[in-house]
Amino acid sequence: MAEVILTNVYKAYPGNPEPTVKDVNLEIKDKEFMVLVGPSGCGKSTTLRMIAGLEEITDGTISIGGNIVNDIPPKNRDIAMVFQNYALYPHMTVYENMAFGLRLRHFKKDEIDRRVREAAAILGLDDPKENYLQRRPKHLSGGQRQRVAVGRAIVRQPKAFLFDEPLSNLDAKMRVQMRAEISRLHRRLQSTMIYVTHDQVEAMTMGDRICVMRDGIIQQVADPITLYNYPNNKFVAGFIGTPPMNFFEGRLHERNGRFFFNEGSFELELKEEAWQEKLKKARVTDVCFGLRPENIGSEMAEQNPNLPRIKARVEVIEPMGAETHVYLSTGNSNFVAKLDPFRKLHYGEDMELALYMPKAHLFRNDTEEAIF
Repeated sequence: MAEVILTNVYKAYPGNPEPTVKDVNLEIKDKEFMVLVGPSGCGKSTTLRMIAGLEEITDGTISIGGNIVNDIPPKNRDIAMVFQNYALYPHMTVYENMAFGLRLRHFKKDEIDRRVREAAAILGLDDPKENYLQRRPKHLSGGQRQRVAVGRAIVRQPKAFLFDEPLSNLDAKMRVQMRAEISRLHRRLQSTMIYVTHDQVEAMTMGDRICVMRDGIIQQVADPITLYNYPNNKFVAGFIGTPPMNFFEGRLHERNGRFFFNEGSFELELKEEAWQEKLKKARVTDVCFGLRPENIGSEMAEQNPNLPRIKARVEVIEPMGAETHVYLSTGNSNFVAKLDPFRKLHYGEDMELALYMPKAHLFRNDTEEAIF
């Protein structure tokens, strides 16, 4: 296996005023599971395709296993790619689909058979009662077809595996199952894997590290918990998390050497000393206050009399079983809180909710960068 390094990589298409990928610098460690995530059109799939050699880079370098591969064709890069649409040959059996790439490379028959059967065993396609290896793709479910596509990559025994939104065509239940299977596969193979998705739940549950992209630019690269708790900017804070982080637009005021956030319908004192020091250095007034739904009205917050409270009106109630998502309005802002499922709630009622300030975030309105 091998590390993959992108250095100052750009991708520009003729006729487009702006590059699709802009100055990407990313180091993917040997045996790491790296997830590229972001909204549609952010450049994540283009970046993956440049690593694979399916797109030419406009500038910069890409190295795999210490070798620069800019001018090396895809078939010689020693990578294997799994696509969203499976790309299976309909007239071939599962066995033939998995063996096809090895036959093109003139592997011996015994070696092909060994690799195919090993991959089938790893992916649960070796059940003699079901006879999966002799079936054709049309006789398989979506999840089984995706396993075959992954198996075709496994038999190659490549330096790196590339996944381009492989679960998008599956239903919700099958996506959850396949997420777990791909994660288990990574631990078993101990291989370098690069995975593209627009689904931040997939990113959070699968990646050793996550690279968040927006408009062709890397916004932040970190492990899932760091991304969730310490986002670099407002975009990352709002993209990672379900429901997303709540944002309240407002202004900072300083009184008697203390800073206060005023949203218009409520005001909060930013008491933490570390915050006060950062705000003195930041010298900003227009800011955005951020707090995740689980930190508004939570049992831990409600039991702390020292935390501030805000008044809001209940607009929508969504029972989720283990928790209830409640959409509320302060008059100036709309937000969502995750509340205890046994808490009695009524549409249109006014209620007070405690804010767990140790988990709060503050962002500059001009650059959207995090202040704390």
